[in-house]
Amino acid sequence: MALPVTAALLLAGCQRKPAVVTLVRADTAARNDYYISNRAPLVPSQFVKLPAGSIVPGGWIRKYLELQRDGLTGHLGEISAWLEKKDNAWFSGDGTGDHGWEEVPYWLKGYGDLGYELGDKKIIAETKRWLEKVFESQRPDGYFGPAVIPDKAKDSIPDLWPNMIMLWCMQTYYEYSRDPRVIPFMTAYFKWENTIPEDKLLTLYWENSRGGDNLYSIYWLYNRTGEKWLLDLAAKVHRHTADWMQNGNLPNWHNVNVAQCFREPATYYMQTGDSSALKATYADFHLIRNLYGQVPGGMFGADENARPGYSDPRQAVETCGMVEQMASDELLLGITGDPFWADHAEKVAFNTYPAAVMPDFRGLRYLTAPNMIVSDSKNHSPGIQNDGPFLMMNPFSSRCCQHNHAQGWPYYAEHLWMATPDNGLAAMLYNSCKVTARVGKGDSVTLEESTHYPFDEKVKITVHSAGANEFPVYLRIPGWCKGAKIYVNGKALEHSNTPASYTRISRTWQDKDEITLELPMQVSVRRWAENKQSASVNYGPLTFSLQIKEHYEQADSRTSAIGDSKWQKDADATKWPAFEIYPDSKWNYGLELDQADPAKAFTVVKKSWPADDFPFSQQHVPLLIKTKGREIPSWTIDQYGLCDTLPPSPVAVSTPEESLTLIPMGAARLRISAFPVVKGQSQ
Repeated sequence: MALPVTAALLLAGCQRKPAVVTLVRADTAARNDYYISNRAPLVPSQFVKLPAGSIVPGGWIRKYLELQRDGLTGHLGEISAWLEKKDNAWFSGDGTGDHGWEEVPYWLKGYGDLGYELGDKKIIAETKRWLEKVFESQRPDGYFGPAVIPDKAKDSIPDLWPNMIMLWCMQTYYEYSRDPRVIPFMTAYFKWENTIPEDKLLTLYWENSRGGDNLYSIYWLYNRTGEKWLLDLAAKVHRHTADWMQNGNLPNWHNVNVAQCFREPATYYMQTGDSSALKATYADFHLIRNLYGQVPGGMFGADENARPGYSDPRQAVETCGMVEQMASDELLLGITGDPFWADHAEKVAFNTYPAAVMPDFRGLRYLTAPNMIVSDSKNHSPGIQNDGPFLMMNPFSSRCCQHNHAQGWPYYAEHLWMATPDNGLAAMLYNSCKVTARVGKGDSVTLEESTHYPFDEKVKITVHSAGANEFPVYLRIPGWCKGAKIYVNGKALEHSNTPASYTRISRTWQDKDEITLELPMQVSVRRWAENKQSASVNYGPLTFSLQIKEHYEQADSRTSAIGDSKWQKDADATKWPAFEIYPDSKWNYGLELDQADPAKAFTVVKKSWPADDFPFSQQHVPLLIKTKGREIPSWTIDQYGLCDTLPPSPVAVSTPEESLTLIPMGAARLRISAFPVVKGQSQ
């Protein structure tokens, strides 16, 4: 069932003039001829993920992936005890040994994709070493991996949650390698899973919450084999997954579960076509944000679990929650076609996630908040829910996030472009890259994208084709962007490019044809009425934070790690130090705003692009915003060692007006992103 389509045909019929159409969703009357999409009776795919390796990232995304490779992700096998191969249940080949839970598949899920995207032979070979052991571990009954039997499991049914993650590793590996063993491997496993009695399926907390990941893998396999019993299994899994379709409530309020599991109803919608399931995913998204997400950066303040009364922007979210939210947004793009999910993926990716890791990607912290003026090893509970050193930048710590962070940028890069039902390509998330895919009547083309987005307004796409090739190109127009302009070979298309839609350009493309997209950015101010009338400052998709001078103090990673952390006995803590970050400048400022025209108070300063292609550090941000503000002396560090909760705006102060510099939120490891609004004596 296709979702509603709005189309305005402006130019057609002449090869020299492209046909240009505005779409709010893709037209799913056709099915892509070259890439596997939903098979009937599943709801047709709006957009189709390209196989891993189809997109070669460039620009700052590539730089970020290289930092991952050279930093924590690429070297975690030397640090984490969970990844040590000796006596490892994931590497034993028969499921025996230790460390048989989520850590290995969490890490491998991003690590392998990192290798596929960078074409890194060493990473690909290491990924395959682990996966060979997973293949080897499959029992005659179809179960694979460690036979982890939790204390509360009924009749010795293993915990299915870690296997859900490993299936995703297998799926991407298959897309990249076409290894013929993957399909029968997954088929045998799901046949085993189908034998689990109804009353014993998904009874444990994590597997019960996260059954949607299992569901997605079943559909992935069904789309490749068409075996009808898989749909019966999918219905069974949905019945025993936590109910994410409650009206005004969630089955639990764990931040990662919410970011990951709210998409489960939309996933099941693909089988039923029931719009109430699709609506439930949207309702869950907005529910958590209405209650705990009245803050900039796209996430919500749950620390680990959301708590009534704790919704200030100093409340944090796990790094796991950020990368799972990005993955949910990317998957929902394909399921729903709604450009809203691309806008939101960018919001989290640009503003929240980069600050959760060290600029050199050699450490991360468990929790990051929109307002955060210290990142240390102290216990800040109950100001944050977690009891321990949960704000520390530490490569030895944070167990789940230490491994699960790996998927963030690789999954994002895999969704820069997607295939369309009408054999075209859609630019979903803008970044420099090259995408190679079959289009039109089956010929392969490469589209080369060059941009500094979101730090610049211009995106250039160059067609590389052996000959003339007729196919459509979809360009997503972000919801925040008014007045977008598109040029083909330097000639403007006379078309109104509607925000929160796609502009579809269909023509016969020639080698070296160029598309130029201009996305004008303006300063805007958002007032958070439900959070003390605070204000945040945006420029296009970027949110800005107060520039706070950051003082880094090195510490021993072992002595400052969270209690359940484990590391290898030979891990060199001097090579992988932890860091505390303290403010070396005042942070307790409010903004002065012109009530009639709030954006009037801000001046955008554009700087040269960083030579190292990395814009998410204080020293090299290519954009600044200058404004005015006043110190709020009563807004201080509280008894928990955190910045105190926001004072209600407007705040009357007698302090002098000062010039303030704001930097992109993603480059600020210490930050004030939700500002009080001040009213000085002179006003």
